[in-house]
Amino acid sequence: MKLKTLSLSLLIAAAPLFAHAADKPVLEVWTMSLSPKFDGYFKELVSKYNAQHPNVEVKWTDYPWDVIQAKFTAAVGAGKPPALVNLNVPWAYDYQQEGLIQPLDGLIDKNQYVAGALKDVTFNGKAYAFPHYNGADVIAYNAALFKKAGLDPNKPPKSFDEELQYAKVIKAKTGAAGFAPKMGPTKIEGLFLQNGLDVLKDGKPAFNSPAHIAFVKKLAEAYKAGALMKDNLFVQDNFQVAMAAYNSGRMAMLESSPTALTRVRDEAPKVYRDTRVAAAPLGPTGIAAGGWMFNFAVARNVDKALLPEIGKFGNYLTNADNQLAFAKLAGTLPTARKAAQDPHFQKVAANAGPAERAVGIAAANLDKTRTLFLSVKNADTLSARLSASVEKAVTGRQDAKAALDEAATYWNGKL
Repeated sequence: MKLKTLSLSLLIAAAPLFAHAADKPVLEVWTMSLSPKFDGYFKELVSKYNAQHPNVEVKWTDYPWDVIQAKFTAAVGAGKPPALVNLNVPWAYDYQQEGLIQPLDGLIDKNQYVAGALKDVTFNGKAYAFPHYNGADVIAYNAALFKKAGLDPNKPPKSFDEELQYAKVIKAKTGAAGFAPKMGPTKIEGLFLQNGLDVLKDGKPAFNSPAHIAFVKKLAEAYKAGALMKDNLFVQDNFQVAMAAYNSGRMAMLESSPTALTRVRDEAPKVYRDTRVAAAPLGPTGIAAGGWMFNFAVARNVDKALLPEIGKFGNYLTNADNQLAFAKLAGTLPTARKAAQDPHFQKVAANAGPAERAVGIAAANLDKTRTLFLSVKNADTLSARLSASVEKAVTGRQDAKAALDEAATYWNGKL
């Protein structure tokens, strides 16, 4: 959904209005697609806070993910913004660029969050949101297929190059695909960045360098060898196809969030018994893959007199205790440091299954977990063009350099 651009003058001119109940301010907090599943959690959290802070009343409202942006933009334009709005990192970046949300450095308790989460919402050196829940990938792999391929199941791949190498061996020895990297629109730039390859440099496309060309050629070699799962490889979300392939034994390695392991357990018990789990390769950047962090931002034109109260509730909403409770309910990962250090994540029983082990492994990488995305205007259009060019190169329909050069020319025209 495209953001409606509002000039800064409009924001300043708009008169911020807040509802009042019994002569006390009402702080509206908007979340995204968390109702009805988490109704009990949020109602209890808000009720407890209101009881402890009688000078203010917090009101919780949930909107569907495909509605909340339009609602928020309209509310800011009308001078009636919520106190806190639930965003993902790309949306927070866009709103910061448009001047619709404000920095929170004087309000946020930075000490309570892991480093990766704070970096995700820090733009131009300032924190623009309270970090909330996150994800991080692990690599699940079929030990039986590893053994059949002559690979040591006690030695999972430690790098993307090693994943490609393993995948080729697995295909040659077992007939199964190795894995399915994310190369579709809005995903391909993350794959580049994860592997230390800039997508933009000094405001210009940087993805047609010799290093990028060499990387795409590696993918093409693996694709030609059948090492990559070809079904839906270049769509925006190939998770369902990859999950089905792993559960049926047609693919040896699955990179996804820990919650994916519960589906393996429930849908493919035999494969689950053969499944082992490890941290997804960090790559040369040292960044853990799979981060997609949600947060709470504050509109540019909220009533400044209410900022201290908004800060108090923002820190409370995302503190360790509340994040831990939410993570247990949702199967997500917290961004509060103490919550991530809780025994729920750190002490895995010796007889625990892959799903339980995956949670602890992912939590251990939270400091290194980042949300990788394309931070430019028209990002969806640009990413789609880059993905299409990579698809041509990887599938052998066009030379890698020519394909990436064409995409760079297109990007230059748009940027």
